[in-house]
Amino acid sequence: MSPDAPIDAARVRGFGEVPHGFLGRRGGGSTGLVAGLNVGLGSADDPAAVAENRRRAAYAVLPGAPLVTAYQVHSADVVTVTQPWPDEARPRADALVTDRPGILLGILTADCAPVLFLDPQAGVVGAAHAGWKGALAGVTDATLDAMEALGAARGRIVAAIGPCIARASYEVDEAFFARVAAVDPADARFFADGRDGHHQFDLEAYVAHRLAAAGVGRVTALGRDTYADAEGYYSFRRATHRGEPDYGRQISLIGLPR
Repeated sequence: MSPDAPIDAARVRGFGEVPHGFLGRRGGGSTGLVAGLNVGLGSADDPAAVAENRRRAAYAVLPGAPLVTAYQVHSADVVTVTQPWPDEARPRADALVTDRPGILLGILTADCAPVLFLDPQAGVVGAAHAGWKGALAGVTDATLDAMEALGAARGRIVAAIGPCIARASYEVDEAFFARVAAVDPADARFFADGRDGHHQFDLEAYVAHRLAAAGVGRVTALGRDTYADAEGYYSFRRATHRGEPDYGRQISLIGLPR
């Protein structure tokens, strides 16, 4: 794929003019199994290609802003960003918040749900990586708490859930179902029956429910399945099912303009 190809960035109307975007794999210079806009520092891709893809992604959303990402570990940990850091100094966390203009927050995913947050009145933004472990542990709730510490009000916050694995593509076993239902039996509604001994989990709907239950004023879900759209998105599960030794990561971005 040509590095000069246009970058595909999905945006949400409720975020107004605040720079943001859910990016896919189109528009980058990586080749092979991770062809496209692979931004994953942990992949086996050429580091120079990854660096250029990250630069291009940031430029497409907020030109000139430093890109800040975390070393994601499927936790509920949140970092409040007051100044950018180099990639090699990324903190272990799964959400970032800031009230500082000119800093671009980035979350990497490859089936997990990326969530972007904005309180336009307070001038506070956030980005969270909500895989099933982080979502169950409360990463979105922790992100809201961190935004409130900066002056946001959750009733004013708008949140958007980007491309992630859809229920039709997300088969889980009985142990997974039991783990989620043990936290709240009502959450069994986020599962559909699958083949014998298995269920289909609706991660996007579960994350949307957690956001609404926490008092977020408006929640938007893009409804794009990373597993099913091989041309548009990277997918860890798809790569695993195909027996591929590596997979790419896409990025979701938000920042306050200077």
